[in-house]
Amino acid sequence: QVQLVESGGGSVQAGGSRRLSCMTSGSTFAANTMAWYRQGPGSQRELVARISTRGSTNYADSVKGRFTISRGNAKNTVYLQMNSLKPEDTAVYYCMYDFAPWGDKWGQGIQVTVSS
Repeated sequence: QVQLVESGGGSVQAGGSRRLSCMTSGSTFAANTMAWYRQGPGSQRELVARISTRGSTNYADSVKGRFTISRGNAKNTVYLQMNSLKPEDTAVYYCMYDFAPWGDKWGQGIQVTVSS
């Protein structure tokens, strides 16, 4: 069964940078929209950024100008470059791939902790 595997999480000081990666394990169809979500302590899961098959992007207002989502050259690879990190960016980050018409696939989540 295909799984999404995230990497790049960890601890960083405020103002620092981190790059998250997500890729599929095993062979699968090409994903449509790919996205990153996050869930902070005591908060609901929220959309951080998404990228379409054509490369158009959308960002949450809270990360605009600081985060960049991009597709990798390898099939079904997506990155989230996070700059100027703030303590409020602390969360578990999840990648999500749209494999329409078969449905969405989610990663297991990866922790990013930003200390002040």
